[in-house]
Amino acid sequence: MPAKNRLKIFLACSEMTPYAKTGGLADVTSALAAWFDNAGHDLQVLMPFYATIDEAALEIEVVPELQGLEFQLGAHRFNCWIVKARAEGAGPAVHLLQCPELFGGDQLYGGDDEHLRFSLLSRAAIEMCQKLAFQPDIFHVHDWHTAMIPLYLKTLYSWDSLFSKTKTVLTIHNIGYQGVFGTDVLDDAGLEESTMELDQEDLQGGRLNFMKTGVLHADLLTTVSPTYAREIFEPEYGMGLERHLQDRLGSVVGILNGVDYGEWNPENDPLIPHPYSAADLSGKEKNKEALAEELGLEYVFDRPLFGMVSRLTYQKGIELVQQVLPDMLETHDFSLAVLGNGDAEYEDFFHWLHGEHPGRVSFFQGFNNPLAHRIEAGSDIFIMPSRYEPCGLNQMYSLRYGTVPLVRATGGLADSVQHFDADSGTGTGIVFHDFDANGLRWAMATALKLYGNKHAWKKLVYNGMSKNYSWEEQGKYYIEQFRKLM
Repeated sequence: MPAKNRLKIFLACSEMTPYAKTGGLADVTSALAAWFDNAGHDLQVLMPFYATIDEAALEIEVVPELQGLEFQLGAHRFNCWIVKARAEGAGPAVHLLQCPELFGGDQLYGGDDEHLRFSLLSRAAIEMCQKLAFQPDIFHVHDWHTAMIPLYLKTLYSWDSLFSKTKTVLTIHNIGYQGVFGTDVLDDAGLEESTMELDQEDLQGGRLNFMKTGVLHADLLTTVSPTYAREIFEPEYGMGLERHLQDRLGSVVGILNGVDYGEWNPENDPLIPHPYSAADLSGKEKNKEALAEELGLEYVFDRPLFGMVSRLTYQKGIELVQQVLPDMLETHDFSLAVLGNGDAEYEDFFHWLHGEHPGRVSFFQGFNNPLAHRIEAGSDIFIMPSRYEPCGLNQMYSLRYGTVPLVRATGGLADSVQHFDADSGTGTGIVFHDFDANGLRWAMATALKLYGNKHAWKKLVYNGMSKNYSWEEQGKYYIEQFRKLM
């Protein structure tokens, strides 16, 4: 890429595959960073060096300019350093912020010091630019964890001409998580002298909202699907920020996440036992048989297998699954493989369901990436009955793996899955609209009926596998929006 067309992009985030991951945020930041880098842009990335990261699996380079960094956050003083790291087989190198006092625990999120952790990360990102004399065209920040950067650039670092032309972009991956703290953290966050730049209603209520601050001050707001970009203007989905988003109407853009087909492709996936393609689906049934053996499920040819890989939370619509699955298992012949963790109530439900239906229901509590791949490859139908879903990735993985996604029409699920019409042979999945048990029950019954129609099912599977949701196209949309800010 000619130098004149190359953008200088600084990407700051709380997690990134394969270094640290709790959900889709890590997959998206990783894939997006790789695309920016491969496209020839000048990229810098910063995330925390959590204690959970396997240092032995990294190539680490000490950067002299980034050692011995000192930060005063209110009454707290931290000595930090930043290293450059690369995981084998990963994308571009990333910088990792080391501060054992804040990032030395076994959890990425939560705890009384959470505001300190991400205030530090945000300030370290800015000061890393200063130390390296890196003048970003775009500061790309992700979710509430780095959403304070736009305000910090306007206040704490307004004196530095290095950032005089820098534009800020906040990508909202999930507006349900906002980073809300009491106003007693204002000093720690470096905002005691900048209260006029904060939401005054929040201040009067004794609150500081990191995500809201980013919404107020970023030059551009992006979300991870066009439908979600429309939904968050409504009280049902805006989680209290809808009014502030409406005020920024012209600065909100929805860009559907892409999929890293280098990792998610059944033709060459090293984590599944039998490769296959749309042209030769024989390996899919073999994966189903292998998955059944691995999980202790009875393998019965032509018995459909539903898969779920999910955080077991309110957002994901697990309450509908609770209401529907027990009866469906009594009245219909299918199996179920579930991988996930989350709320104790939902974990207990799946343990109970497994006990009630041994050989037909399997539940693996936790997260296991290789198993997630094998569930995608071995399942016939993938269930995503989300209450809301900013984008979702598993439905797009499922399409590529010939696993029919069964989704509720919300957010990115609505943008990426079209309901199958057997008469016309068009569509890529099973879609229901109303968030209730009847909707999910209808969708599961419809999927089972279609599964029995081999001609229609083959067409449905082929339609899905033919879809392309690569980052090649989605990444271009980001660059297009970045350039509009320049």
